Amino acid sequence: MTIFIIAFATCIATLLGGTFALRLKDKLHLILGFSAGAVIGVAFFDLMPEAIDLGTKIYTPGTVVSIIALGFLAYLVLDRIILFHTHIDEQEGAHDPRGTSGATTLSIHSFLDGVGIGLAFHVSPAVGIIVAAAVLAHDFSDGINTVNFILKHNGTQRYAFRWLLVDALAPVVGVISTLFVTVSETQLGLLLALFSGFFLYIGASDLVPESYHAHPMRWTTISTLLGAACIYVIISLTG
Repeated sequence: MTIFIIAFATCIATLLGGTFALRLKDKLHLILGFSAGAVIGVAFFDLMPEAIDLGTKIYTPGTVVSIIALGFLAYLVLDRIILFHTHIDEQEGAHDPRGTSGATTLSIHSFLDGVGIGLAFHVSPAVGIIVAAAVLAHDFSDGINTVNFILKHNGTQRYAFRWLLVDALAPVVGVISTLFVTVSETQLGLLLALFSGFFLYIGASDLVPESYHAHPMRWTTISTLLGAACIYVIISLTG
């Protein structure tokens, strides 16, 4: 019963973060700056350490870091392909699909968060609660980031809200999936490493430049540093 309560809590935390972003659309550059710091912070302070801890039980640290690099480069190639097609589609009045691509990545990450919670509860309730605390801590920023990806790429608020619902439900689905299918710790570690690379690319190559575009750099820089600092403090407090 506890695991389903926690899954519901992750859903609420994500929805609250996304609603916050939707209501402050006029301050989007500051929210984007915060989101950039949060995404990069999640990669450095949460996903990477966890990936190395789990992955190195079988693989070498170099292998895990290589998977991180693979994720970064794979998302770079994906972004360039989508960018190429976007330039063609813009002539026909189509929407930029990169927002959907970024929101999809975040939603898959949220699904893996749920998987992580479910697998942790297989180990013991105490471990499950610790992992859930860490997930809840950054689910709020996940909601902000998902909405921002859509709005930044000319998506409507209605479309952003739909993706927010997908992201909010993803960890719940992830938790439920572990009742039927299990993933080894090392496999989960490699998946987290892959998504570390995804997040580094999204934060550094997409969100940071966009947040600084045509806006005062002082406040956006402060927002970015605050985003990373918040994630660091949250992860530190939750162990």
